[in-house]
Amino acid sequence: MTRIGTLVLAGMMTAGMAFAEGQTHHVAIHVDQNDPQVMNMALNNAQNVDAYYKSVGDDVVIEMVAYGPGLHMLVADKSPVRDRIAAMSLELGNITFAACGNTIKGMEKKTGQAVTLMEEANVVPSGVVRLIELQEQGFAYVRP
Repeated sequence: MTRIGTLVLAGMMTAGMAFAEGQTHHVAIHVDQNDPQVMNMALNNAQNVDAYYKSVGDDVVIEMVAYGPGLHMLVADKSPVRDRIAAMSLELGNITFAACGNTIKGMEKKTGQAVTLMEEANVVPSGVVRLIELQEQGFAYVRP
């Protein structure tokens, strides 16, 4: 066998072994609307993606990024999907929720009150920048 043939065969075997062990997929889901239907669709997308990849023996890492009006999804006393997020965080274990720091600052400036987020939310400096970073890291981008 030639050296190139050996390298191709080795590459195919490595790819086959990686497939047999399952792959890890990465998905960023973008929420920028204060609309319960959009928020629920985003959460449905996350659950469906998780269920599909589990069914084929793969893993998936999901990050939901909320900014602008969509930040209401993660505001403790305003989220229309608060209970669902709490349940999914426990159930899935592979989903995180990023809250835009710029939006939080804007809301606090406008209302004069601190914004209290759900405990599942992680503050990032900028929601838009976070989406860019995730895509640069190979995350697929989904906007419901």
